[in-house]
Formats: sequence, structure tokens, C-alpha cells
Amino acid sequence: MSTACPADLVHFAEELAEASGAVIRPYFRSHPPAEDKADLSPVTVADREAELALRALIEKRHPSHGIIGEEYGSVRESASHIWVLDPIDGTRAFTTGKPMFGTLIALLRDGQPLLGVIDQPVLRERWLGAAGRPSTFKGAPARVRSCPGVGRAILNATNPMMFKGVDAAAFARVQAAAKQTNFGGDCYAYGLLASGHIDLVIESGLNLYDFAALAPVIEGAGGLFTDWQGKRIERGSDGHVLAAGDAGVHREALGLLAAR
Repeated sequence: MSTACPADLVHFAEELAEASGAVIRPYFRSHPPAEDKADLSPVTVADREAELALRALIEKRHPSHGIIGEEYGSVRESASHIWVLDPIDGTRAFTTGKPMFGTLIALLRDGQPLLGVIDQPVLRERWLGAAGRPSTFKGAPARVRSCPGVGRAILNATNPMMFKGVDAAAFARVQAAAKQTNFGGDCYAYGLLASGHIDLVIESGLNLYDFAALAPVIEGAGGLFTDWQGKRIERGSDGHVLAAGDAGVHREALGLLAAR
């Protein structure tokens, strides 16, 4: 992210987050019915209405920009600027009344993450990261913490069942070395890492709308956000994610993931 994100796009991303939050909050703990999608992941009216609100604002203000959304697909995928939307990342938590979910809003420029928002609308907590700017949490600087090694690290993943075959063995090596492992949280865990509360998040099987917003937040807070080979995340990444607050812990975790 060598070129700074324009201020007007940062302000617009916050406007988008406000709009999605206004849609989602009334549905929280109101027992909205959940349907199973083709991949058996749940979706609710809150997911759908929030994404429609986001898409409407983008179409009005930036009609030349592309959009990739979890619920309503893609338009203008060849545009230089593409908004990537996950209206509720953590719908399972949302449907069970847990506030461990968030709205993910990202903007890609030429396939690279330019800005990202993790918005928890019920708690009214928001992490924002943008190229050339320090990441913020509720408007104040967010910063990762140092950690002397994986053996002292707190590790997080949304669900142990997301790891299959060799991925499961790789994650198990890091888990065995870590001080503590927590499960759950979806995108909220990455916000906690950006604010210095945990040290590692390792996941696999993610889609672009699951991870595009996370890179600017983590990197702008001083952390690292890569795939399992240490490559920086971009549009074509394969959904294997390693986020770390400390560079030494990141290197050690990469080694454990690659070990046979």
C-alpha cells in the first residue's frame, strides 16, 4: 500500500459502516429467521438488507466502482476500484445473540486492499485501516502488541472445523506451540489483534469478502497479514490467512505451518 488512500474514500467507508449498522441493529436478538445457503452457511434478512443498503450508496456515489458482495454477487469486476462487502461476517453468532460478528467493508485498488473497515454495529466498535494512515479503533490509534514468541502467544481461529487434511495438521502444530488458543469471533478477532489483545489469528477456507477488509486494519496497526506462505494478501489469495501482531511470532508461525 504505497499510495495513500484519499480522505474522501475513508469518509465514505465510514458512511457505509453507519448505514449498514442502522440496518443491522434492529434485527439483533429479534430472532430473524435464518435460511441455509447452498454451502449450508446461514443468511438472514439483516445480511441481505444491509448489503442492499451498502450497494445502493456505492451505486449513487461511485457508480464507476465495482462491487463484490457475499449476498448479491459482483458488478463491474474489471473496475480499478472495487468495494468488497460482507454485511454480517459471523452470521452464526448473530443468529444466536452473540455480538461477536461484524460488517466488513473493503476497497481494492487494482486488486490490492486500499482500505478496510471492521464494524461491530451493536457494540458500536469500529476498526478502520487505510493505506498511508495508522489504523484506528473508535477514532483513536490502534496498535498491535509485541510478543516474545509463539510459546507466549494467544492464538485465535473462528472454528477448528475449518481446517481439513494437511491444513488441520499445520494448524495443530501452531496450536500445540501456542500459550493459549481461543475459538470464535470471526472478524472481531482480527480487531482484537489490531488493538493488542491477542497475538495470532490463523484461518483457512476464507473468501475474498471474508479477508479483504482485514489487511489494511492489521497492517495499519503495525501487524502482518499474509497467506500461509508469507505472501501479502490480495484479490487472488487462496483464503489461507495468517495475521500476527509481532514480526518474530509471524516468522515462527510460518515455519510451523510449513513444517512436515
